[in-house]
Formats: sequence, structure tokens, C-alpha cells
Amino acid sequence: MALDKNGIARRIAQEMKDGYYVNLGIGIPTLVANYIPEGISVEFQSENGILGMGPFPFEEDVDADLINAGKQTITALPGAAYFDSATSFAMIRGQHVHMTVLGAMEVAQNGDIANWKIPGKMVKGMGGAMDLVASADNIIVAMMHTNRAGESKLLTKCTLPITGVACVKKVVTDLAVLDITPHGFELREVAPGISIEDVRNATEGKLIVNDGVIEMRI
Repeated sequence: MALDKNGIARRIAQEMKDGYYVNLGIGIPTLVANYIPEGISVEFQSENGILGMGPFPFEEDVDADLINAGKQTITALPGAAYFDSATSFAMIRGQHVHMTVLGAMEVAQNGDIANWKIPGKMVKGMGGAMDLVASADNIIVAMMHTNRAGESKLLTKCTLPITGVACVKKVVTDLAVLDITPHGFELREVAPGISIEDVRNATEGKLIVNDGVIEMRI
């Protein structure tokens, strides 16, 4: 059975390490803050100028003035800091963020990512994506494996305008966890109830399957 968006976020949260500074992009990545494992401390940064984001608020705790880069209401943990965009992007460009989690419309087998524009359609804009992919060393993409038409979003080459070139390290989808390697998408884990053949059929790009593929632990 394929994961839902929360399942993808829960799996990505397992990649966090104690003391990490992490930027969460718009969409599925924002859910990651809800699933940080117990016993570790992670500082979440949003490029609109906050360090120390917490989980999404319950309805009674919503503060309309406290939002992330995607205009969603958020919470702030004790000790959170607020600053202007110049300081925020200085943090990003200075490589002071240990991990970036982004959504994507397409990812290519060499690590190219397209996540900011669909020609002819209205989208929210690139936001800080260009800076993030140019500056971050550890980029994880959270996305659905296929689009609404059932077509693969993990491609040999991106068909949409490129956000960043050869920058993605890992992709977590509703079907699988895959590493980007010089040879293509290397399958590491499959979602519960999903077979290797299911992933193969849903992946247009080159899929590498070695021994040791395991089932995700969510």
C-alpha cells in the first residue's frame, strides 16, 4: 500500500540527526516537523525568517501572524528566533543548514530537480528554492512517485524548467526510498505492501536494484 503524505514525512524525519539545522520546503516537507523522533533536537528554518519552527498548530493555537514560507500557520519552539530575509538567505548561502527537504514536480536520475514552474500554469513561485539547491549539500526530495495521470515523476531527464542541477541526494516517495547515484536511482527501501516490480513500473529513469532492499519502517 502506497504511503500518504504524512507517511512520506514520517520516513524523512528518520533522516534527522541531533543538532541538525534543517530547511523545510513548501508542501509535504512542512509535515516533517510533526514526526521528529524522540531524543533528538532539530532546529527547523524557514527562508521567510524563522529558526525554531515547531509542528503545525492545533486550531485553538493558530496565530495568523506566524507563518512559514508557504504561508501556512506554524508554531515556534521555545528560543525561536525571527529575522529578515537577508539574514535568512545568508544562513542558507553560507551553508549553515545541514539538510534541505524539498518537494518536486520532477527529479532526474542524475539528481536534477524541477520544482518551481509549470509552463502555462499558476504556481506559488520559486521562493528560496534556487538558493537552497545551489547552497545545500544534503537535499532530500519528498514527492509522489507518479502524477495524477499515473506518469512517472522520476525521469531520465526533467521535462520542466530546472531548479537545480545534479543536487538531489535522496528521494522519498509514496512507494520507495531511492538514492541518487552516478548510475541512476538506487532502490533502498519499498513502502509496506509495495513490490520492487511496482517501483520499477512507476519509474521512468534508470532504476538500480541491488541486494538488501528492505521494507520501510514507518
